Amino acid sequence: MPKKIKRNPNKAVVYIRVSSDKQAASGLGLQDQTERCNAYCTMKGLEIVGTFRDEGVSAGKPLSKRPAGRDMLDALKRSGAGAVIILKLDRAFRNALDCLTNVETWEKNGVALHIVDMGGNALDTSSAMGKMFLTMSAGFAEMERTLISERTGAAMAVKKSQGVRVGRIPYGKRLGSDGRTLEACPEEQGTLEALRTFRGSGLSVRKVAGAMNAAGHTNRGNAWTKSAVDRILSR
Repeated sequence: MPKKIKRNPNKAVVYIRVSSDKQAASGLGLQDQTERCNAYCTMKGLEIVGTFRDEGVSAGKPLSKRPAGRDMLDALKRSGAGAVIILKLDRAFRNALDCLTNVETWEKNGVALHIVDMGGNALDTSSAMGKMFLTMSAGFAEMERTLISERTGAAMAVKKSQGVRVGRIPYGKRLGSDGRTLEACPEEQGTLEALRTFRGSGLSVRKVAGAMNAAGHTNRGNAWTKSAVDRILSR
């Protein structure tokens, strides 16, 4: 934000993100986040001037490197919005440094961060108390992510040492009876053929997802999304 502009604390931009299809089905999907952020803004009397959605984008990328995140930051520079609304802390930031760096920049330019669900309660950085809780929470959240990563790495190392296959099973495959090798999954092979047929007919990736859902095909029990179709067809 190179220059100061007049901010309206009653105007807000909303940012939402999902990184996977499972997440979209878990209650943290794009629609769920949108509805909850909209409800919060209505309750607080905030006018939404823009909603920015990153679909299938990893939390490992900083906010400024995500397509919708970058658009949101650009819109914030141009608009008079005085608030950024997110559902949860991990929807917007990859770690504590990413969070606090953005929040400090926004604070200097008269922009407050509002987190709709911070352990069951809402939080905003317009007050000293709110910023203190955010700083503490960001640190604890990063520590939790690190501990989970360490435990996962240790568990995978044990499985590998025992000869057990680890990692995501590619779509169209299934684990063999030996628990190590992969074999073709007939049901998913049929679904893959449908994906290729729809794509080969000239449909966009987003329209392929819609066509698959309309035809009753599921992505391992979940609805097809643009990111899922793109990921599988690009292999």
